[in-house]
Amino acid sequence: MTQAEKQAIMKEYALHEGDTGSPEVQIAVLTKRINDLTEHLKTHKKDHHSRRGLL
Repeated sequence: MTQAEKQAIMKEYALHEGDTGSPEVQIAVLTKRINDLTEHLKTHKKDHHSRRGLL
């Protein structure tokens, strides 16, 4: 995830300016990371090291 993507997610879900710690923002960022890793693992089935990061 690039810094720009992360900033866009934070801007969309932030409750106020500069909000990075609210549950809404944290869940949105983690969901994006999980989805990116899931897509990576569909292509690279033998990448067990990254798969451990999903657990």
